[in-house]
Amino acid sequence: MSRSQSTNVEGKVYSSSAMPVLLFRQLRPKQWTKNLLVFAALIFSFPNVNTEMLIRSVVAFFLFSFVSGCVYILNDFVDREADRQHPKKRYRPMASGALNPYVALVFGAILLVCSLALATYLEPRFGLVLFVYFVMNVAYSFRLKHVVIVDVMIIALGFVFRALGGGLVIEVPVTPWFFICTLLLALFLAISKRRHELILLENNMGSHRKVLDKYSKDLLNQLNSIVTTATIMSYGLFTFTSGRTQYLMATIPFVIYGIFRYLYLIHIEDKGGSPEEVLLKDKHILFTVILYALSVIIILKYFS
Repeated sequence: MSRSQSTNVEGKVYSSSAMPVLLFRQLRPKQWTKNLLVFAALIFSFPNVNTEMLIRSVVAFFLFSFVSGCVYILNDFVDREADRQHPKKRYRPMASGALNPYVALVFGAILLVCSLALATYLEPRFGLVLFVYFVMNVAYSFRLKHVVIVDVMIIALGFVFRALGGGLVIEVPVTPWFFICTLLLALFLAISKRRHELILLENNMGSHRKVLDKYSKDLLNQLNSIVTTATIMSYGLFTFTSGRTQYLMATIPFVIYGIFRYLYLIHIEDKGGSPEEVLLKDKHILFTVILYALSVIIILKYFS
């Protein structure tokens, strides 16, 4: 075997030339769709958007993706032995043996430092938000994901940090109503995720999270009912009191349909465990998001 090759736990030989691909896979790019929320502040800044703001938003998107990827690296490094016993997780780069765990850890540390340094250079407050986001996610991965209610709150706050960071990096203030709407919508997604996991567990199809023992389907349904109502009402108030044109009220039907569609997927098709997959696989949700974003841009550009 040449120096450029290594062997995984199953005896398969991997070439070191595949290292960049393995490191990229370790960052879990399929999860990056969550970070599209950093563009929310940019969309609501029309028609005052310029090239610099666009570039900053794109950079912020990748920085959030890299930092969240560093959390995945740390999490997979610690859990690599347990993951090898899991029917799906055993194929992850570190668990399969395709990627040297210590190489991944060093790569993650370098990527984290560089990402935080660049974020701080762009906007010191953005760098602080990204650092807190990293610490919060590490705390979630190793402890807070086992604490009932707190676990969904942390997931929701992750989305809020993305929206807040997207505003800070382009120096656009995030209004209280925008903050509330983001938090409530994120809670809706987080609660829906837990409900999906609970359904899978009841059908003996999902991995067991300790925190699921403290939830019930009725409780999660009730929480979702509260959050859904609050989200629609808050967004409606936001369109009238945001200080922008009241024509934004025309986007309310998109928000209502998107939430109703997601509820349909949760209750009828037993989906909703992975918002990023729903966004990419459900055409109704995808088209609704696209039409919503285009509507906001057109309204702010031509009717404000």
